[in-house]
Order: sequence, then C-alpha cells, then structure tokens
Amino acid sequence: MYGLAGLPLAAAGFVGIVTLLAVGLVFIITPLGLWIIALAVRSAQGLGSLHRRLAAALLDEHVRAAQFRPAPGILGWRRGVLGDPVGWRAIGYLMLKLPVAILGCAVTVAMLAYGAILLSYPVTRELDGSVFRSGSGAVRHGLSIAGLRLDSWPAALAVSVAGAGLILLAPWAIGKALMPDRLLIRGLLGRSWTSERLQDLQETRARAVDDATATLRRIERDLHDGAQARLVALAMNLTMAREELAGHGSAGELARTRNLVDIAHQQTKEAISELRDLARGIRPPILDNGLGAALATLVTRGGVPVELSADIPVRPSAAIETIAYFCAAELLTNVARHSGARSAAVDVTGPDGLLRMTVTDDGTGGARPGDGSGLAGLASRVGTVDGRIGIDSPAGGPTVVTIELPTHA
Repeated sequence: MYGLAGLPLAAAGFVGIVTLLAVGLVFIITPLGLWIIALAVRSAQGLGSLHRRLAAALLDEHVRAAQFRPAPGILGWRRGVLGDPVGWRAIGYLMLKLPVAILGCAVTVAMLAYGAILLSYPVTRELDGSVFRSGSGAVRHGLSIAGLRLDSWPAALAVSVAGAGLILLAPWAIGKALMPDRLLIRGLLGRSWTSERLQDLQETRARAVDDATATLRRIERDLHDGAQARLVALAMNLTMAREELAGHGSAGELARTRNLVDIAHQQTKEAISELRDLARGIRPPILDNGLGAALATLVTRGGVPVELSADIPVRPSAAIETIAYFCAAELLTNVARHSGARSAAVDVTGPDGLLRMTVTDDGTGGARPGDGSGLAGLASRVGTVDGRIGIDSPAGGPTVVTIELPTHA
C-alpha cells in the first residue's frame, strides 16, 4: 500500500518544491525571492512530516521529528527557516523521493498484478473469448508466451502456481524495493545524531531540574512542618518555664535560672527566624498559587512603588516559576538598594511557550554584570535552563532588564 500511496504524494511534492525554488531563484535579486525560498523550505518540512506519518502508519517506520524553533518576529521566522538544516534535508528527501517512489510503485504493481493475473489463469482461460485452431482443426483456448501455448489444464495449473509464488514473494520484494525509501526517511527526515543527542541531554537536564525542584519543595515542607514546628513548641515551653520560675527559689538562683531560660528562648527564636528565611529561600509557598500571585505579593514588599502586569496564559513548570520569582526578587532588591529609583514596573508575559519578564526602573542606570549588583548571578541562574537575560541601562537611566525563560525546563 505504501508503494502505491507514496508515488502521487512524491510527484506532487517534487513538482511543488521545484517550482517554488525556481520562482524564488528568479526573484532572488528582490526581497520577495528569499520569502519564496523560505516558503519552499517550510513547505518541504510539512511534506516531510506527511511522508513521515505515512511511513509510520504503513511501514511501521517511526522516526522522531526535529523541532523547528524560529526566532521571534517575522524576520526572525524567515532567518530561522532559511538556516534550518531540517528544512533543507526535507528538500533533499523530496528531490530523491520521486525515483525511489517510482521503483517502489513499479515493484508493487508488478508483483501483485502479475501474481493475481497468473493465479487466476485457470478461470480466465475458460472465460477468455479468444480462440485459435490447432493443426487438427480443434478449437483451443490458452495463453501464449514466447510462442508456447499454455492451453492444457496441467499448464494452466502450473501458471496458477507461479502466480501464487509471485504473491507470496511480493512482501519480500516490495520490502527490498522500499528499503531505499526507509533509508532516506531515517537519514533526511529524522533527527541527526547530534540533534538526537542534544534532545536527550535537554530532556535529561529537564528531569534533573524538576527533580531538584521537587526535592527543594520537600525540604521546605519538612522544615516548615518538622523542625520549625518543634522549635516553636520549645519556645512556648520555655516561656511557660520562665513564668513558673517567677515565684520559686531564692532570688539569686531564680535570676541565674531565668537568665539561662532567656538565653535559650532567644536562641530558639533566632533559630526559628533562620529556618523561616531558609525555607522561604528554597521555594516560597506562595508559588503554589502561581507565579502571578507570588509576584503580586513580592512587589508589595519592595522599597519603591512597583507596578505589576502579568499575563501568563500557560502556567510554567515549578522550576521555571522558582527561577522567575527569585530573578524578580533580586532585581527589585537591586532597584531598592542601588538604582536610586522612585518607581519600578514588572511586566510578565507568556507568548509561544516563552516566559518573558521585564523589570524597568527610573533610576540612575549604569547597571552592569559584575558590579556587585547580582546580575552575574542572575545570568548564571537563567542559563541553567537555556534562558536569556538582556540589560539596557545607560547612564542616567532608565534601566530595563529582560529575562526570557522556556515555560518548561
């Protein structure tokens, strides 16, 4: 079936892509030429995907597709398409597919059609209206091959057996004829070894980031519900012990005992405060309600008035939310401590699988990574998930820091 279905699709793809490339080359001296060539490359990717799905359904040939991720903007899309090796490999496949499809279709038709004709020969022999006369003058029916008349029943049965043999051999012969197509699909429509390895590393890193985030959340909850709760109970018991000591024993002994209890009580409260800060630094519990809610709480604690705009249609993964939150916290801390700003704004959007956060202030500007502002640390944090950070901070301000993160690490 694949051999028959692949030929018209191959012919249409060959003609379409060749036509688009030819027109694009004709207009290459104009801006339109590059757009037509980009359209040809993108169309080849779509047709390659169709061939890949057809091979998966009919040949059980499953090839993982490489993802196309263009840069933002229409010019970024064109630049990404023209520089995408996957698209050019798809064009190569469509150029080579037509002769390979002709071979596969010819072998499929020959094996099945001739097999069916020969297998049914005993029946068609009797139904055939053509006759010829033998030397004795008798009317005889039969098939003539190279002058040899196969008009007897034994000969007809031999022809039928040959037809059955062709049909039985058809799957093997068709499979061999389609092998070049399989090799082309694997080599030109699938991921290259490098991209396959890169994808595996990205998936491994994503699992590691998610596992680390889950571990940090578990530690935070253990601290909150375990050690922190026990320390709170200890502080309450020490308070009650101090009150009980107020009416017992000599004045000197009570003073020393109360002093020890006060020291223990103070140390307990400091430990509780440190544990709370540690738990909050691992993953703020407010992030359980989403990044937007967490940022809304964060901006109210800033040292300067902060205007927040958050439009996140698809919730990012927990790891991405944590990174975005701490980046916003660090940037707002920088605004309050170093910029001399009177106001700031945080804008968060989530277009096309990308989380983009922009923090703007009206301060004095001049922010640079490595100046003790924490921006170098932010770049390192963002880089762990292939994010990007852009800093625009001319002298005199304003300062605009843009952070882009994938919605899923």
